[in-house]
Amino acid sequence: MGIGVSVFLLAIGAILTFAVEVEASGFNINTVGVILMIAGAIGLLLTMLVFGRRDTVGADTVVTRERDVI
Repeated sequence: MGIGVSVFLLAIGAILTFAVEVEASGFNINTVGVILMIAGAIGLLLTMLVFGRRDTVGADTVVTRERDVI
């Protein structure tokens, strides 16, 4: 899950939790919104942990390889 999907889930969850006031039988729309916000936050956290420091890994390492010339 990327950053865009995570932010989308957070936004949809916040809308369902705070802005929508619909009575539905069988499930609570506010609970669905909270679950979506939690899923989006976890996805955003994992995305930042995995891809956040990608550019600095090995930035100061120089790889030199000699090539045999025939």
